[in-house]
Amino acid sequence: MGNGSVEPATTHAQHEDRPAQLQERAVPPLPWRVPLDPAPWWAWALFVLPFVVVPALNSWLWMGARDMLAVGLLTIIGASVVRVAGGVVLYRVELFPSGLKARTSMLIRSLAWQDVGKIEVGDDNVVLTRGPDEHEINGIPTDRTAEVAAVMEVLREQSFEVKVQRHRPRPGIGTLLVLLYVVLSIGAFLLRWHIVI
Repeated sequence: MGNGSVEPATTHAQHEDRPAQLQERAVPPLPWRVPLDPAPWWAWALFVLPFVVVPALNSWLWMGARDMLAVGLLTIIGASVVRVAGGVVLYRVELFPSGLKARTSMLIRSLAWQDVGKIEVGDDNVVLTRGPDEHEINGIPTDRTAEVAAVMEVLREQSFEVKVQRHRPRPGIGTLLVLLYVVLSIGAFLLRWHIVI
């Protein structure tokens, strides 16, 4: 019965020391930027190309009802390309004591640590589970996924002593760029045919 037994006080002390040791080893100065691979070239190309191509095409169209429809369709299609190309790529993820902020070109999303139920490590990603929803952070170098997950886990454990700050998604700079794109696309057509001066 006595073999391998540990005094309760000793066990309690070990559990108290473990989070402190993990905290010293795993938590860098905050806010900490998660290491991500650079955004793929095709995302930048798809994001920039419609700004040049669609206004040029719109300025060359002939005047007429069908051409007005073509202008509208080209503008909508180009805006969709810009939105998808910018929205699916993570450009920055920062960790704070109360949660994380993930930035795409279109939106800035926030997630409080206290809302995270589980953290899982993949090959090049970390998945945060919030109820039935999963938030996947892709593009992390393979040799650093464990490090990122460890930092997140420590912050999640510490968050119960931090006041919760929840934020709704807010527009990023990409939203302003899409609006600029729409103005350029339609404006090129209007200026080309002197509809506006």
